[in-house]
Amino acid sequence: MSQDGQTTQETDVQPEEDTLATAREKKGAPEDDASPSCPRASPLGYREKDTQHKGSASMVWVATPGMLFLKNRDSSLHPLDLSWVFGYNSSLAVHSLMDGEDRVLLYISSHTVVIHDILRNRQFHLQGHTNVISCLCVSEDKRWVATADKGPDALIIVWDSYSGVPVRTIFESHSEDGVCAIAISQDAKYLVTISAAAVQEVCVWRWTLPTGKPMCSTELKPEFGYQDYVIFNPQNPHEFVSNSKTQVIFYLWDDSGLQYGTPFLSNQTFKCLVGQFSQSVFHVNNTQALTGTSAGKLVVWDMDNPRTLPEELPAKPHGVTATKVVSLQKESLTVLTVLESCIVTGDVKGQVKFYDGQLRLLTIYSHDKVGPIQSISFSTILRDRPSALPGSSQPFLTRNFILSTSDATMFHVATDSTSFERIMAEAKKAVNAIACHPQEPLVAVGSHCGLLKVWDYKQTQYLISRIFTEAGIQCLSYDPEGHFLAAGFTDGSVYILDAISLQSICKEFQFSQGPVTHISFSHDSKYIATADETYSVTVYKRVLQNGSRCWEHLAGLESHYKPIRSILFGVHSDSNEPRLLSLGEDRQLVEYDLNSSIKDHLVVTHRDRLEQVAVPLCLTWYQQLSTESFFLTANNCYKMKLYNMTTKMCRKTLLGPTYGSPLEKIQILPRTSSADPQQHYLVYITKDKVGLQMLPVDGNPHKSSAFICHPDGASDFAISHDGRYIFTAGGKERTFMKWKVNLHTLNAAAFLGGEDLIPFYNLLDGGREGKFFRELEDYFYYVQLCNQGIKTLETRQVSTHIPLEEIPSVMRAIGFYPSEEEIEDMINEVKFSKYAETGEEVTKINLDDFIKLYINHRPALGLSMKTIQQAFQVLGYDNKKGDKVIDRGDFLSLLQCRGEQMTEDELAECLTTLLGRRPRKEGSELDTCDPTGAAALTEEEIPTEITAEIFVADILGLPIAEPEKKNRRKKKNL
Repeated sequence: MSQDGQTTQETDVQPEEDTLATAREKKGAPEDDASPSCPRASPLGYREKDTQHKGSASMVWVATPGMLFLKNRDSSLHPLDLSWVFGYNSSLAVHSLMDGEDRVLLYISSHTVVIHDILRNRQFHLQGHTNVISCLCVSEDKRWVATADKGPDALIIVWDSYSGVPVRTIFESHSEDGVCAIAISQDAKYLVTISAAAVQEVCVWRWTLPTGKPMCSTELKPEFGYQDYVIFNPQNPHEFVSNSKTQVIFYLWDDSGLQYGTPFLSNQTFKCLVGQFSQSVFHVNNTQALTGTSAGKLVVWDMDNPRTLPEELPAKPHGVTATKVVSLQKESLTVLTVLESCIVTGDVKGQVKFYDGQLRLLTIYSHDKVGPIQSISFSTILRDRPSALPGSSQPFLTRNFILSTSDATMFHVATDSTSFERIMAEAKKAVNAIACHPQEPLVAVGSHCGLLKVWDYKQTQYLISRIFTEAGIQCLSYDPEGHFLAAGFTDGSVYILDAISLQSICKEFQFSQGPVTHISFSHDSKYIATADETYSVTVYKRVLQNGSRCWEHLAGLESHYKPIRSILFGVHSDSNEPRLLSLGEDRQLVEYDLNSSIKDHLVVTHRDRLEQVAVPLCLTWYQQLSTESFFLTANNCYKMKLYNMTTKMCRKTLLGPTYGSPLEKIQILPRTSSADPQQHYLVYITKDKVGLQMLPVDGNPHKSSAFICHPDGASDFAISHDGRYIFTAGGKERTFMKWKVNLHTLNAAAFLGGEDLIPFYNLLDGGREGKFFRELEDYFYYVQLCNQGIKTLETRQVSTHIPLEEIPSVMRAIGFYPSEEEIEDMINEVKFSKYAETGEEVTKINLDDFIKLYINHRPALGLSMKTIQQAFQVLGYDNKKGDKVIDRGDFLSLLQCRGEQMTEDELAECLTTLLGRRPRKEGSELDTCDPTGAAALTEEEIPTEITAEIFVADILGLPIAEPEKKNRRKKKNL
């Protein structure tokens, strides 16, 4: 399993041994020249292109349509399993894989390919991409599916839709930005891809071969526009066409390379408005091509030389000209495709029209509920329909089809009855709000388009919905008993709804000046608290109106000066009264006195600064695992901190999960019936991942696991009341996902990671046997020698402990330079580690505990030159050379007057040590006005203008990265 949690298998298509020849004979499969040959499997995670794995190859050869739904999905090797995907990417096509008794669709949701059996209400997921899938195509026989994505480490994957096996993975296809358009040839042997870079690249691949290189490629000029659609000639795999909004390009390729032609067309060519191009197709007569436009027209392209076989290809593809522009309708054409001998169009009005080869209208399918058409996918089952052409005796053969619209709705159209059956209607805008019912298997989801839907997540059935037209839904929360559902909106309004009917139980509130970002009920439903984008907290109090429960506005307060990250209700330890906290990016934890608050006056009890440098991002009550009670925070430096619930003292700092981005939200997982009653877990999301963390948190990386859920950003998550499922919302991806929790696999991973100090040794440079560990041991015992006196002749008392006061010196000796506040936190963490149990303070620390303390407190990602450069950007100014510098006098002043201020003596002692000068004699005085002061002391060693590189290399004496060294040499040579 990778760190991202993405696992898949890759099989490279290549002829196998005699067993495959026998399989061809038994199955009647065509030879390699006619269709893709049997794949060979190797794990995608290892990127081995030639590793044979006949198990997957056999699975592909014996696969039949619908077979993948027979797979046993109860047993899992992962702590979180993707169970269901709600919503889809409506900007990409939806394909009909099967029709009739098995109505199976294929569509894209975020980075996942979803194969959805509509009638039997089941899904199968093809997972392998780590970025959002940007394009897909399906072979003519509906078996082979090719997908590609945009972003870092972009992939092209070819899947077998029968078995769900990834039969081919192409790495580093377009290294810059990934792929924006893809097509598969009629014989399913070739792929064409167009990159998403500013200078687009077109590549042709024979994906049935193991090579990772394209057969041919070419770069396109930027003036051709952004080419975002491509399709092969069904009658000739060596020819294809692509188009942007303004330019159509025709291509021919063979072993010698790829050539293209760009026929010219403008509004003046035929003295009419052409409009922007949408999609292009090759005519069934193989001598023409067609392009649909936003003006409701078809551009007819004539080819001077008919394309038939590769050996008959003309020298260049320039013999294509626009011969006419046919006006079909006023509405914009969005989809253009060919079915049998018919030309089929879809438009922004939701109309589907069939034309014959001479562009004579055959029939129209339309419905007033259908929006702008995004794709049309036809069934493989033929149906007869009387021809719409007058006087024709030939039957018009057509098929049922699936319509998808740009407003996220799917329809199944039965051509024999012209009925439109709505299959799916999903969110049209970002999905940011999600909440689970506290007692029933219900999940509520809200989107920025105003759609609120409630699902039964055990049966995966949609129950009820409501559309709010005034504003978008930003956050949701059920009350603890599940009777009410509170919703916060983008216009600052708050609605209290009945949890079953979704009807308002009182008039909406409008007391926030900006979008409501957080909403929560107290444990007794007496209060509702909200936070908004204007950094304000607003509280509503329950009252009785006409004998029924309702809420009224109590008070609001702009309690932070940066965005609020969390609001949290709790219970006072000495009473059953609600307790309210808010945490902001201003590092302030604010506690409110709800009992003392009166109308329009919200009382603040405490205001505590939690962090010195890091920014706290989330907050939750920590599971009480001892006599002491804590709340838990996570910050942007990958650290988790435990604070005493009463004193707000930082009691522990711990290394959190480091999966590419810090934790954004955290919540304790409710205990499941099958879980160990002594074991507790934390659920979290990062920017793009969802994960589980075993409690208590101790910095052991093997106790945590994370999986990519929404590559474009996870906006929220919710946990089912029984702790069996986690739901993640995908924000602008317009999807949300259901994840099944498998705690036993996380426990197994933690056990395999090692016990006691083994996981922590592995986090040290070189591990337990490395040079770093040996140096740490030396420093540890050297401190004992220093405490006993270096020159003493008495017998040494070697111990396994050192005094707490020596922790800072050892930390600095091994390369970690904590601030004075961090030192105080470290010492307090050890000193009071057993106070709650024994009532005594700890005065010393052993080597094992020191290693844990070091790993948990040191910077998670090491020292960063970028951080220092950012500080110089803020504190410095541009000199004549254009470098960011700090004046030497300002530098000394900042160290003595800002932050953790250094005294003159401390500054002089540090600088003389760092610059290699002899330290001053003990008892001597220093003054900045005296020649022996710090300014005079550093006048020769420190230049008048200090850059970040000078500060790191010349003053601190730390090594800098090679790129920075090169830049420094260049500047010195100028």
